Amino acid sequence: MSEEANKDEESKKKDESKKPIEHLTGENKKAYSADSIQALEGMEHVRMRPSMYIGDVGVRGLHHLVYEVVDNSIDEAMGGHCDTISVVINEDNSITTRDNGRGIPVDMHKKEGISALEVVMTKIGAGGKFDKDSYKVSGGLHGVGVSVVNALSDNLKATVYRDGKIWEQEYERGKAMYPVKSVGETDDRGTMVTFHPDEQIFTQTIEYSYETLSNRMRELSFLNKGVTISLTDRRQKDENGEFVSETFYSDEGLKEFVRFLDGNRESLIQNVIAMEGEKNDIPVEVAMIYNTSYTENLHSYVNNINTHEGGTHLSGFRRGLTTTLKKYADASGMLDKLKFEVQGDDFREGLTAIVSVKVQEPQFEGQTKTKLGNREVSSAVSQAVSEMLTNYLEEHPDDAKIIVQKVILAAQARHAATKAREMVQRKTVMSIGGLPGKLSDCSDQDPVNCEVFLVEGDSAGGTAKQGRDRNFQAILPLRGKILNVEKAMTHRVFENEEIKNIYTALGVTIGTEDDSKALNLEKLRYHKVVIMCDADVDGSHIETLILTFFFRYMRELIEGGHVYIATPPLYLVKKGSKKRYAWDDKERDEIADSYSGGVSIQRYKGLGEMNAEQLWDTTMNPNFRTLRQVTIDNATEADRVFSMLMGDEVPPRRAFIEKNAVYANIDA
Repeated sequence: MSEEANKDEESKKKDESKKPIEHLTGENKKAYSADSIQALEGMEHVRMRPSMYIGDVGVRGLHHLVYEVVDNSIDEAMGGHCDTISVVINEDNSITTRDNGRGIPVDMHKKEGISALEVVMTKIGAGGKFDKDSYKVSGGLHGVGVSVVNALSDNLKATVYRDGKIWEQEYERGKAMYPVKSVGETDDRGTMVTFHPDEQIFTQTIEYSYETLSNRMRELSFLNKGVTISLTDRRQKDENGEFVSETFYSDEGLKEFVRFLDGNRESLIQNVIAMEGEKNDIPVEVAMIYNTSYTENLHSYVNNINTHEGGTHLSGFRRGLTTTLKKYADASGMLDKLKFEVQGDDFREGLTAIVSVKVQEPQFEGQTKTKLGNREVSSAVSQAVSEMLTNYLEEHPDDAKIIVQKVILAAQARHAATKAREMVQRKTVMSIGGLPGKLSDCSDQDPVNCEVFLVEGDSAGGTAKQGRDRNFQAILPLRGKILNVEKAMTHRVFENEEIKNIYTALGVTIGTEDDSKALNLEKLRYHKVVIMCDADVDGSHIETLILTFFFRYMRELIEGGHVYIATPPLYLVKKGSKKRYAWDDKERDEIADSYSGGVSIQRYKGLGEMNAEQLWDTTMNPNFRTLRQVTIDNATEADRVFSMLMGDEVPPRRAFIEKNAVYANIDA
């Protein structure tokens, strides 16, 4: 989970300050040579429309540059040509990656009349991955790759170790500064790329997050067992005076990945159920385990890309799992006493699973690489899962019995949850008169213009109601801390009064268990859902509880970019008629120093200590406030962190807090 700072600053006149003005929006038989490189199209649009290629020009897009370069090295590893990859964050926030692969070809490209290296670096869609003989599968699914990184960097230097020589070429904003040249001899092989993001493009920040890159490198090591990936940060040193560094390596791949993800949950069975092999010429790897929780955590990958919207590989997994387990449960006679049918969701409660497939020609819905469409993959995964589970259940009858008992309990709980779900549904579809009594709605009926503040407590809620702009801002006070959904059965969640009020106020409907989208956002009444809590430990805890609920039951809300966290100030610094607000201790001290003594400092212990005007000026006014948009850059890491923070295991939670006590924004 990550957050992006979104300044709601608009060039509006002060007398218009209360208008809804912003909407945040194996070995290869054919030689790998210059002839393997195919140039598909130019890259004139990249600098003009960067978001079309990397998603955005904020924090997420900035890190995507690294992923694109590393993907090239991973492609070499997937082809069996590379086993070591290093990534270095340099002092100036430039990035250096190096692998021990074959090295990008440097000989003359017949069609383009320039070195193949220059073609790869300066032509959109140019790369060996479009040649089936060079790469069987590839992670760079849309072929934008390193050329886009080049275009969006003010400087990039490519160094190739190949055929006993060192080759080099530099570029400025995507244009070659000189032809590819030999600069020495070597016994090494591979490719090294150093690039610095262009501040003309990345105007928000060019500062890389070590944690974000670390999570992705760890993920890649699990997905590509036997490959060593190191990450070094030359901007900071550890207690021994060494640069902060980690090395990731996995012997068991997805089996280790599942154990890592489920490390904060209580296992129901001791073994990870796993398989890998090929079905219909499609490499399939699956690992899964059951735990005592009530949530389903499925993570799917295609050619190392996290397909968070799922697709045919996930459908195949679910079908194989449900069919095989139901067949076993029916044959065991354990379902005979149930008075209702067991459904697909019942087999997945408390399941953590990872499905990874390698597809030569993946078909995706759109440019986002998030939903696989290849129909042939579904049957391949379904067959693989069915064989894997059948063998496991026969060889581990005790585990099989435990799993079926878990399924039965899940079915009984789902049956009870149906009534609670229907109550929420009925309440949600009612007219305005059926909205929660504590909700102070806004007058504008266009959801695009509207925002709702989820406020901690009636006192702060009252202040927010007085300070808001009634035209487009609604207030929903929440009574204390909402239910910790991480440790609650589903029907308890839907029976909880505060959670029912959130569903009803937002106007969203809950789909059936087998819907590809459990939450229907078509009737979402507010396009901004803002969590506004006190700037203290209790406030952070409440934020985390609400975010856990959203992540587990309303993830579409986060993925749609609708969830934000308000940032109320911690201090008011005054000297005479002058006053300024401070959001942290450092800012407080800087303001106090600028006033040259004689200052009074007020510490806000809660939102209720502000008057309506102060709350509007600092936290609710779109012209001046700062909202943090909640995003999910890495769903597997978000899942792990939420289960750690809100689960039963104390030691990992304590270790996390101690490690991140100074820097953590646990609420996002």
